[in-house]
Amino acid sequence: MFTGWTMFEKIWLITFTGITVYLFFAWQDSLIGLISSISGMLCVVLVAKGKVSNYYFGMVQTSTYAYIAYTYSLYGESMLNALFYLPIQFIGIYLWRKNRTANSVSGEDVSVKKLTKSGWLYVALIAVAASLLYAEILAAIGGQQVRIDSVAVVLSIIAQILMLKRYAEQWVLWIVVNALTITLWIIVLVETGGNDWSMLVMWTAFLFNSIYGYLNWLKLAKKQGEKKQEVA
Repeated sequence: MFTGWTMFEKIWLITFTGITVYLFFAWQDSLIGLISSISGMLCVVLVAKGKVSNYYFGMVQTSTYAYIAYTYSLYGESMLNALFYLPIQFIGIYLWRKNRTANSVSGEDVSVKKLTKSGWLYVALIAVAASLLYAEILAAIGGQQVRIDSVAVVLSIIAQILMLKRYAEQWVLWIVVNALTITLWIIVLVETGGNDWSMLVMWTAFLFNSIYGYLNWLKLAKKQGEKKQEVA
């Protein structure tokens, strides 16, 4: 699971884990917040590396984060994680193991695909329509920050589907999702006086990782394309 890590990946993980642990003691953060944050960071960095093992940490992160989001009335975030992300982890393990590359490390590197222009058009149309509809649903059940929550949830679902199908462009959506979710948590924590600041650290780490993940997956797609040409 931890073979082939670059110095950047090691520094990234150690730095954000250290900040999270510090906040846990300094600001009396919740234990479940600490667990969710650390498991989430392990999950996303393993996704960026194309490792199937990301889904095991994803199971822990999605279940704990769903509960935390629920306590802050972020119903969109809570439902997304409990009803979609958590069960999708098991599907992800199956699909990624089924699509390993021939030269995988420990059998965990997957083949990467790229989205077409028509694919991007479908993604944009679905995202706009679904975001508008879901915002109305969240408003009806008394959710907080429904517009930001709605867009973040819809883009997250689309990005997760692209991730299951191994498209590099998933990372573009994750960058937007992470930026929106950081904004969402800043607003909620300030308004409620909550102490789960590790959630903010976690999403900031996710944002940095999504940028790195996009660059790394483009690199993987290029390398895999060159190897296919060599074989042909």
